[in-house]
Amino acid sequence: MQASAILQPVVVLGLWTSAIMVWMFIARIRSANATKFDIQDALHAKSVTWPSDVARVGENYDHLFEQPTLFYAIALTIAIMGHGDQTAVNAAWAFVIFRVLHSLVQTLSTNVTLRLGVFWLSWAALLVLIIREAMMIF
Repeated sequence: MQASAILQPVVVLGLWTSAIMVWMFIARIRSANATKFDIQDALHAKSVTWPSDVARVGENYDHLFEQPTLFYAIALTIAIMGHGDQTAVNAAWAFVIFRVLHSLVQTLSTNVTLRLGVFWLSWAALLVLIIREAMMIF
């Protein structure tokens, strides 16, 4: 298996995070323009009360810098150590797919139960990566 196989999901998640950032930026600017909001009032972004549909995109963007940072670290560790077998690659893709689904559920719906379920599935995929790599390193 090519060493880059484990890095492909890393790049895809990076691209997805970039897409969510653009979506958040556009949603916030549109909301600000629609309400004649003075953008300077967003000096501290957390103090701004955005409409729910806009806030959910911003919250998802924040979430893409929480759990996924551990994914990036473990995927890079797997790549550096040369442990990127088919199981690791499949788990990495599963993680990315579940994170994209999590983003879509969070940004496009208010179904917290579904979002939580997808979140836990992404954690399961991430735990496969972490536990397998721990077993190889130790």
